[in-house]
Amino acid sequence: MRSATIRDVAKRSGVSVASVSRVLNGAEAVTEAMRGRVLEAVETLRYVPHSGARSLSMRRTDTLGVILPDLFGEYFSELIRGMDLAARAHGKHLIVSSSHDDAEEAAMAMRSMRGRVDGLIVLSPHLDAAKLAEGLVGSLPVVLMNAAAVGTDRPCITIDNHDGASQAVAHLLETGRRRIAHVRGPVGNLEADDRMRGYGQALEAAGLESRIEPGDFTQGSGYRAVARMLAEVSPPDAVFAANDMMAVGAVLAIQEAGLNCPDDIAVVGFDDVPIAEVVRPALTTLKVDIAGTGARALERLITLIQAPATGALPESGPEIVRPTLVVRQSSVALQHQSKTVSSRPSGRDRNLRGEPHHA
Repeated sequence: MRSATIRDVAKRSGVSVASVSRVLNGAEAVTEAMRGRVLEAVETLRYVPHSGARSLSMRRTDTLGVILPDLFGEYFSELIRGMDLAARAHGKHLIVSSSHDDAEEAAMAMRSMRGRVDGLIVLSPHLDAAKLAEGLVGSLPVVLMNAAAVGTDRPCITIDNHDGASQAVAHLLETGRRRIAHVRGPVGNLEADDRMRGYGQALEAAGLESRIEPGDFTQGSGYRAVARMLAEVSPPDAVFAANDMMAVGAVLAIQEAGLNCPDDIAVVGFDDVPIAEVVRPALTTLKVDIAGTGARALERLITLIQAPATGALPESGPEIVRPTLVVRQSSVALQHQSKTVSSRPSGRDRNLRGEPHHA
C-alpha cells in the first residue's frame, strides 16, 4: 500500500491542501471544526508529513548544527550531552561535526550545514571563529564558544581560563608549594594560551620562577612531561596541568617514579571531567560545568532563532563562565592521613633510601 499524501488528507477532510498545511503547522487562522476534520483524516489515513517538504515550506529544519575542534574525549562528550539534552527539550535534533582544529575543515563543515540547520554553535579554540562565521554563514544564527570571540557582537560563551589558572596557582601556593610547573596545552590553542598566561602571571606576582612543559591535552603528553621533570636534580613539588587528562598522566608518572601524590608532588587539573573524581588520588581541578555550558549555548541559539518571530531582543556579546576550584586528594592529603604524614618519610625519602612504598 502506498503512503497517504497531504492531498489524500485534504480530500478526506473536505478542505484544501493549504488548509491541511495550516492545521499541521499549528496556524491559528483555522476553525476548530476544520482542525478536527483534518486531524481525524490524518489519524485514519496514518499520514506522516514529509519532513523535507515541511522544512522547505516553513524554512525551518528543527535541526541545529554543532562544530567542535574534536569529538574525542570526556570534555567534548559532556559538552555534546548538555547540548543534546537541551535540544531534546525543545524538540530539536543535532548535527555534530569536527573541524579537527583545521581552518579549512571548519570552513567546509560550515558550508555543508547551510540549508540543513536552523542555527549553528561553533567552538573553535584555534581560529577566529567570529570572522570565519561572518564570511561563511551569512544571516544564519550562530553562537560562538571561543576565547577570541569576546570582541564580537555575536552571542558567545567563553571560559575565564586566565582566572582559573590563577586560582590553581593560588591554591598550590597556599599548600606550601613553591616549585610549581605547568604542563600547557597545544601551542596556538587560545584556551591553552590563556591558562598558561594566568599561571605565569600568578607565579610572577608571587616572586617565583615559572617552568612550562609542552603538552597537547592528552594523558600521554602529561605523563611524558612530568616524567622528564622527575628525571632532573630538582623536580617540581607541584604540577598545574592545563586539563584533567594531562593531570591524570602526571599523577601516573609520579606514582610510577615511586613518589606519592600529593605528599611529594601535588597535581591540579582543569575542567573537572567525570574521570577527575574517580581516579586515585581524586583530582583537584578547576570545575567548568561542561554539560551546563553546552546546554546554555544551545538555549542562546534557540532564543536567537526564535527572535524574529517573538520580537524578543536576543542577548548579544560574550557570556563569561567562571571556573571554580574543587579541592580533592591530588593536592591535599586526606584528613585521616594528615596525622601520619609528618611522622613518616615522604615517598621521595623512602625511594632514596630504597624502602618499599605504596603510591
